[in-house]
Formats: sequence, C-alpha cells, structure tokens
Amino acid sequence: MRKTTRYRVEGANSLWHVYKTVPFTKVVKNFAVIQLARYTPFLGVKNWLYRTFLKMKVGDQTSFALMVMLDVMFPEKISVGRNTVIGYNTTILAHEYLIKEYRLGNVEIGSEVMIGANSTIMPGITIGDGAIVSAGSLVHKDVPPGAFVGGNPMKVIYTKEELEKRWAEDEIYGQAPVK
Repeated sequence: MRKTTRYRVEGANSLWHVYKTVPFTKVVKNFAVIQLARYTPFLGVKNWLYRTFLKMKVGDQTSFALMVMLDVMFPEKISVGRNTVIGYNTTILAHEYLIKEYRLGNVEIGSEVMIGANSTIMPGITIGDGAIVSAGSLVHKDVPPGAFVGGNPMKVIYTKEELEKRWAEDEIYGQAPVK
C-alpha cells in the first residue's frame, strides 16, 4: 500500500479544487523551473534549480536525464539520494487528483538507484538504495533495496540476492559487469 494522505472533496472532482490545495503562483513558478530544467543539458544546473527553487532534497552526483517531469504541485515532497540516475522522460508524482478525493505522498528515491527511461513513479513510494527500475515501468508500490523491478504494473524481477548471484555467475563466465 502506498503511503499517501487522502483528502475528501465535495461536489466537482478534486481537480476543480486544485487551487484550494496549492497556490496558483506556486504552480506557475514550479512549472517554469521544471520546464527549464527538463531541457538543460547541465546536470549541476538541474540539481541547483531543484534544490533552490523547488526545495527538493537531491543528493550529490545525482543525474536527471533530459525531459524528466517532476510533480508540479508538490515537488518538495520528492527526495533523491546521491549518485542516482533518473532516466529520460520519467515522471515522478507526489499527488494524484481523483473524483472524490486527492492524495499526497512523499516519494523517497535512495542512493545509487537506476530508474529507466519513460518510467512513472506514483505518490507515496519508497525506492531503496541500489535498486534498478526497468524502462517503462509503473512504480505503484515500494521497491526493496537492491531489487531489479519492471513492468506495468511493476513486479520484482530479481531480489538483491538473486541479482548479486547472477552477477557473480557472469564474473565466473567472463562477463563481469562494469564496476
């Protein structure tokens, strides 16, 4: 189960209540910063923009690839550890607006995590240190540290132990992974 807080709404669907939940000026500022960062090729500049203007926690040497789309409403609920790679066109959400409610949840991505291109991370998710998320995955539940996950919906492909065993076997047969 994702770790989100649920807020009920009355009348129209929750998206009609959006500016009661987040100030319009905050959304405009966040949108401008995110769009600038999506297209800049300078990784250090992206991280500075995210830390300075969006109040995100971003670890050293973390890389956000081209076109990564962060939550426009609540980017401050996203934290990423050090030396992590967020792949091309990945979307990271900290909110979801539904018919009769909206939900908010922190997204915690650990250190040395690899998130493949075109993945979507849902609100309230924790991705453990050293995890690998296959390209195109819908991450709708927590990812254990060191696990290799993928798919839509996401499932565990290899646990940390199974992955380490495979890498050890590859080393034996002369196919050592890059270190």
